[in-house]
Amino acid sequence: MYVAVKGGEAAIANAHRLLADRRRGDRSLPAIGIDQIVAQLALAVDRVMAEASLFDRTLAALAVRQSRGDMIEAIFLLRAYRTTLPRFGHSRPLDTAAMMIERRVSATYKDLPGGQLLGPTFDYTHRLLDPSLLSDEEIEEPALRPAPTGRVMRVSEILGEEGLIEADGDMPEDHEIGDLTREPMEFPMTRDLRLQALARGDEGFLLALGYSTQRGYGRNHPFTGEIRIGEVEVEFDVPELGFAVSLGTIQITECQMVNQFKGSAKAPPQFTRGYGLVFGQSERKAMAMALVDRALRAEEFGEDITAPAQDEEFVISHSDNVQATGFVEHLKLPHYVDFQAELDLVRRMRREFEAAHNAGDDMKEAAE
Repeated sequence: MYVAVKGGEAAIANAHRLLADRRRGDRSLPAIGIDQIVAQLALAVDRVMAEASLFDRTLAALAVRQSRGDMIEAIFLLRAYRTTLPRFGHSRPLDTAAMMIERRVSATYKDLPGGQLLGPTFDYTHRLLDPSLLSDEEIEEPALRPAPTGRVMRVSEILGEEGLIEADGDMPEDHEIGDLTREPMEFPMTRDLRLQALARGDEGFLLALGYSTQRGYGRNHPFTGEIRIGEVEVEFDVPELGFAVSLGTIQITECQMVNQFKGSAKAPPQFTRGYGLVFGQSERKAMAMALVDRALRAEEFGEDITAPAQDEEFVISHSDNVQATGFVEHLKLPHYVDFQAELDLVRRMRREFEAAHNAGDDMKEAAE
């Protein structure tokens, strides 16, 4: 047994050296730097930060580099690092209405107070490969204008002035902020915990569920009320000072979906909300999150739960890509003992099957 362990250790060490060699790649090419990843692979960095629940572009870029671009592995690395950090309190709720906006679009109103702002987006590109990117051609400077400052009205507020949309939900004053990273999951969940789980959930999984709601698997007819991307200030209450101090700004993507609701015995016909908020620029994730958030509110509105996206336990239990990866990839680890037991069982069952089959043939021959 000792020899086998030593042999395994040597093989693992060699695998690590080979991994480092493949990560570095062709030595005739310059090594990719962390600053390059932050600046030029920003959307990959943003996804890693969002699904690892840690806003730090340098560390996220390091995880991307270390994982050779494997997003889920990078998310795993950053989450593992996050567990080593001390927790000294909670920030105040972000005031996204006071966001310094880089992009703001609505599919419900053409003319918005504060205007539409397209920002950096693939929405209007032709989705054709650009051969110019094979070389380092000079890029034209973009047209810029001062970012809107101060409070920018939301689309939901416009509808709210006429009473056409449900009120923005408030938690009870005695509600304690939950933390899925420190407390075991229990169902049913409060909406704040569900949103936390969705914010760190796998983008592809949520995208598929959000898509399913649009194809009839759940009562969901959405309109994109508003998507906004920009910088928001993070404030922290310091008891010794008696007031909040600013910890800095972070970039976020926020999405509010507006959904039809025919009303019930307790509520008149009105629009309802689905909400999504994630770190960085990740509007596909924020939109999918908002669609799934609304689907998970089915019981709240007295709707029948008929689709996977409406099943809270199914969605939340399977949305975490690090946990899902662990369950799938553990199948690569040795299962020699388990398999031998299964192998012996199948052999015994085959012998019993053949014996019963032969006995049946003998009885049939005797009857003839």
